[in-house]
Amino acid sequence: MQCTRFTTPIFSAILLGVAGLSACEDPAPTSRSAGQVDAATAALVNGDPIYISDVELEAAAQGLIEPGGPFGPDHPDFQPVLEQLIDQRLLAQEAVRRGLDLETAARRRLEAGRERLLGNILVENLVANEVTDDAIESMYAEQVKLQQLDDEVRLRHILVETKDEADSIAGELSDGTDFTELAFKHSIDIRTRIDGGNFGWVAPNDMMDPFPAIIGDTETGSMSAPFESEQGWHILRVDERRTRPPKTKEEMRPEIITFLTFTQISDILRELRTNADIRQRNPGDAAVTPAIEDDAAAVADETTDTETP
Repeated sequence: MQCTRFTTPIFSAILLGVAGLSACEDPAPTSRSAGQVDAATAALVNGDPIYISDVELEAAAQGLIEPGGPFGPDHPDFQPVLEQLIDQRLLAQEAVRRGLDLETAARRRLEAGRERLLGNILVENLVANEVTDDAIESMYAEQVKLQQLDDEVRLRHILVETKDEADSIAGELSDGTDFTELAFKHSIDIRTRIDGGNFGWVAPNDMMDPFPAIIGDTETGSMSAPFESEQGWHILRVDERRTRPPKTKEEMRPEIITFLTFTQISDILRELRTNADIRQRNPGDAAVTPAIEDDAAAVADETTDTETP
């Protein structure tokens, strides 16, 4: 994977909001059917359901909750968002009752809205399947190496043979036991054990994986969670840094997700454009007015409906 050092911000938002597109749905029934509000339904508007999941999607689109976060009728923002969707549905139903959805311009706008929705659904699918924790971890490791090119840190570590030993030592450290004492007592790294696990000053990128990423994700004065290398299981402490530390994985995660999503969209668009039959008007050609275009479409429809002798 080719990697580019991130700047802040790397990309502007690449996904458009989809609020206000309820009119893209099937026309509402003209009669007021009785109907019941079941467990999945937040409201019935003239018999047309608004589902709880619809309210959740709208709340996420408005930035009121994180996508996939906990949300339901007991949430303080649920009822205000539901009222907005009810008003939106009423307006959409009234537009259908007046036949506005049958106008040529309206049909085009509805189709454009449908395309935007389908595009966003495709993006969500790409993110769910391609922007995985493993992909984020790999990208973070590459970014940390770039950000730590001139970095030097003073480290201590404890090396043991098994994860159980490392977890036990991590528990003692959390209880306040001195790191130097535990390194001297448990570490199997003879070179550093005598000195309380002290590595001295090192350049992170000169160390084997996964040390660079672990160092980057550990704040100065803090300890890492137990991690494995080919030598065994480690617990690492970053005592000092001589240069500014890189962002942690959680700090960089939104940028990485945006980058990976952008990359996935770019890749699929490149493939689709390669395989698609796309024909565009030459810049010098006269524009076709909407009236002429509509007349041509009407003639085509009439020709299609007429039987050939």
